[in-house]
Amino acid sequence: MENSAYIGDETGQTRIEGVAVTNGDIIYQNGAVNGFSNHIVISTTTNSSSNKNNPDDPPPTVREKWGKNIEFLLSCVALSVGFGNVWRFPYTAFNNGGGAFVIPYLIVLFIIGRPIYYLEMVLGQFSNRGCVKVYDMAPLMRGIGVGQTVAIFTVITYYAAVLAITFRYLVVSFSPELPWSTCDPSWLDCVNSSFIGTIPMGNGTKVKSSAELYFQKTVLHKAASLDNGIGMPDWRLVLCLVVAWICITAILIRGIKSSGKFSYFLAIFPYIIIFILLVRSLTLPGAWTGIRYFFTPQWDKLLTIEVWYQAVTQCFFSLTICFGGLIVYSSFNNFQNNIYRHAVIITWLDTFTSMIAGCIVFGVMGHLAHVTNEKDIQKVVKNGPGLTFETYPDVIAKFDFVPQLFSVLFFFMLFLLGIGTLLGIVTSVITAIHDQKPHWKRWKVVLVVAVVGFCVGLVYLTPGGLSILELMDYYGATFVTLTLAVFELLTFAWIYGVDRVCKDIEFMLGIKTGMFWRICWGIVTPIVVLVILLFSIINYVPMELPSGYNAFGWCLYTVAVLQLPAWGLYAWYKQPGSDPITRLRAVLNPMSDWGPEDATTRAKYHSFIGEHDASLSMKKTCTASFVRRKLFG
Repeated sequence: MENSAYIGDETGQTRIEGVAVTNGDIIYQNGAVNGFSNHIVISTTTNSSSNKNNPDDPPPTVREKWGKNIEFLLSCVALSVGFGNVWRFPYTAFNNGGGAFVIPYLIVLFIIGRPIYYLEMVLGQFSNRGCVKVYDMAPLMRGIGVGQTVAIFTVITYYAAVLAITFRYLVVSFSPELPWSTCDPSWLDCVNSSFIGTIPMGNGTKVKSSAELYFQKTVLHKAASLDNGIGMPDWRLVLCLVVAWICITAILIRGIKSSGKFSYFLAIFPYIIIFILLVRSLTLPGAWTGIRYFFTPQWDKLLTIEVWYQAVTQCFFSLTICFGGLIVYSSFNNFQNNIYRHAVIITWLDTFTSMIAGCIVFGVMGHLAHVTNEKDIQKVVKNGPGLTFETYPDVIAKFDFVPQLFSVLFFFMLFLLGIGTLLGIVTSVITAIHDQKPHWKRWKVVLVVAVVGFCVGLVYLTPGGLSILELMDYYGATFVTLTLAVFELLTFAWIYGVDRVCKDIEFMLGIKTGMFWRICWGIVTPIVVLVILLFSIINYVPMELPSGYNAFGWCLYTVAVLQLPAWGLYAWYKQPGSDPITRLRAVLNPMSDWGPEDATTRAKYHSFIGEHDASLSMKKTCTASFVRRKLFG
């Protein structure tokens, strides 16, 4: 019985445990047990036809690193804490059982969010590879990383557009009077947002607040439908989008150390504003009524799968898992950084932020219901951008003490949260490109991504832009992410193996991995995510848009998901030899240079794994189950 550990090294000679390895193969004899010889076959051959360095190849480069561990921690906080915590979580919780939603959300965080978060951190730091190159552990599955890059670029384009709208609101908040506080004479059935009291309902016509009409008519020039196309973008928003991309480019163009320095401000300052807004929210008349609505359980909804589906999708977007950003950020870590502690801190901090944001938002909603004498708080709550750019500004306009101050604080907080998240997800795209083409200048890659992102982002600033945003979010982000998440977990847990991941952690951090993580990574998390994906497919309902737009959404989904078989076939085709089964086995196993970035550490790692495999071969029998081997070794 033979166990092989293949070591690819750029040098001509490597020494492992007293055995000199020169160009070619040797066999290191471990002895014989029960009649079977156990060998570690060590090879210095690489994927090329020769071990000699090609003078035309670019010299190997060492991956840049974070300046300090705290910069990595704060950057992950800025990545994970964003728009979703401020408006998506409060509304999702309220719409799916109120306080009862917190129960499935915490359970999902415990068995899905935190395990995936920790797993992605581990593999990114261990391999020092981005979201595409990390699949050197199983080249057949490299298309997962490419598909995730497509999905995350989709998110980048509309996230930047929302950031542009936020910046416009931030700028106009400095006006002597908030421009959305009063109605424009041309607006019909409008009531001033600064008005405090019951909104009149003359002649049975439903009136709208000036804040709502300002967002729809002045900011977006929103179209009633897409039957006549999406229209042209507003020039003011275009300038705001330019500012957003200039901010992102200026921070990223000098590399990860530059963005690490900005993380102190981007991660900490928003929390100062959050606590200021929390104090203001809790002191508003009627605020506690809104907070009670937020936390009042509707226990019957716990038995519906829809609530659990919403909890899983909220967890994915809130923690930014299965997008590739965490793998990329972790890949810039020092090899022995204690990422377990970071994973625990960030996941709990993200949940805490969501709960605080819920108190702020529903405290404000309770105040709005109080001043308008509205008994049903559901009638004053709007989803998504409506909550951020219609309802909240409407409430701020009713503040009796310097409403401009609270408007500036709120939109400045949103702007910082958006910048922090965009830095992470843009970095993942840049790194995916740079890992494949390391000889390309980083600043050129940054500029190309920024220009393309800006051009695509113009679509969302048109009169039909919000409808396109929802379309891209549904097909290009949510659907794609859930699909690829299933294959990501399959690759990490069952192709590479949970036990192999645990041995990597032991080598890297010197700690044993407990049963909880093994069961979650191998069984619970993949099954739950698969069930949620199947549920979303079975209950699919086309968006209320012209059929052509839904067809485009499916095309985008197909392009992203088909990256998996396309790159898999390419990896299989590039393998030497004529036997298809042997080639398939080759692309399901780690590449020769898989492991830590440092060559010396990588040599020690392969020796470590070789000894582990040899010890397993002495224990195993022919009837050892595949499941047991992958989960427990």
